[in-house]
Amino acid sequence: MRKLIGPLLLLALIVGVGYAILRSGKAVTARKNAEREAAAITPVRGLVGSEKVAYLSDPRVLEILRKHGIDLKIEKSGSREMAARTDLKKYDFAFPAGAPAAIKIGRVTGTSKSYQPFFTPMAIASWQAIVDILVANDLVRRSDSTTYVLDLHKLLPIMEAGKRWRDLPHNTAYPIGRAILIGTTDVRTSNSAAMFLALSSYVLNGDNVVQSDVEVAKVLPAASQLFLRQGFQEASSAGPFEDYLTMGMGKAPLVLIYEAQYIEYLLKHGGARPGMVLLYPQPTVYTKHVLVPITPAGDRLGALLEQDPELQHLAAEFGLRTGDPSYELKYWTSRGLNVPAQLLDVADPPSYDVLERMITSVEHEMACASTADPQACGSAASLPRRPQ
Repeated sequence: MRKLIGPLLLLALIVGVGYAILRSGKAVTARKNAEREAAAITPVRGLVGSEKVAYLSDPRVLEILRKHGIDLKIEKSGSREMAARTDLKKYDFAFPAGAPAAIKIGRVTGTSKSYQPFFTPMAIASWQAIVDILVANDLVRRSDSTTYVLDLHKLLPIMEAGKRWRDLPHNTAYPIGRAILIGTTDVRTSNSAAMFLALSSYVLNGDNVVQSDVEVAKVLPAASQLFLRQGFQEASSAGPFEDYLTMGMGKAPLVLIYEAQYIEYLLKHGGARPGMVLLYPQPTVYTKHVLVPITPAGDRLGALLEQDPELQHLAAEFGLRTGDPSYELKYWTSRGLNVPAQLLDVADPPSYDVLERMITSVEHEMACASTADPQACGSAASLPRRPQ
């Protein structure tokens, strides 16, 4: 028996040492694999409009991107501010709202490539009592059983004339002295307000995109008043929509928003609050969310956001329209949302340079309105063109 103990102990020792070596080898291999995986993940940094921050911060989106080797880092920036930055080349991509800003960014960075993963039409958040007044005055109609359409050709002249809500016939629900206006963000900082400027200028120009200085001068006096008469305006599209939700009809009877904001709210809260109504202006304008790649890493991100089915489908949960309309409409319908499949009367925004000129002119008018001697400022439409 004693003769067997020695060999058995030696065997046990050999097995133990072998097991320890094996475990150590597995640990080394696991560590090396982790290091290789970490090395394969590239930080990708970019500027993003506020309306896409929630989507691009969603853990599911970030996890899909990491599987493709992208560690996404974003900084929030207004689209107009983004297009005017001088440090764009230190980022991998820029992701503004609106094609005009994206074109300007591509011009500045020398990038001809771009991606359009999703888009959203501009819409107007309102209340049933307000809608009933507008219907009674032939300003709103139903295009189908669920979609309300606001006729801008009829509403803009009323707004231009300075009419007040109490001036509208058949109005017992909101007979106040407040001016009839569509509330927007600050056109100097926000893309959504710039899109309303683009849309109103289109209507004021006889349903033609403003293209020249002559046309700018023609539409600007009326268009600028749509912003000047509002008073304080928020810098971001989140602000007016929050006022709409929290303060209701008294503060926000008509508020310009992205359709995606409204859809996202309904999806997250299981439906609308009592009285909430979404109007589609006719004509309307789409905001395209355009990613401009500045580096190869940014290019990979743009391709993924535009082409990966999982990422496209997740965008529907944030109310964004994508290249797969059948999926998003089915998804929204399954959750009780009735959203028009397409909008037919859609205007194009002006070029970046023309839109920037109009915004600069409105900015000039706002500055003049706050001075003691507005007459000394002269006409905004006569401003010299800003170098681009």
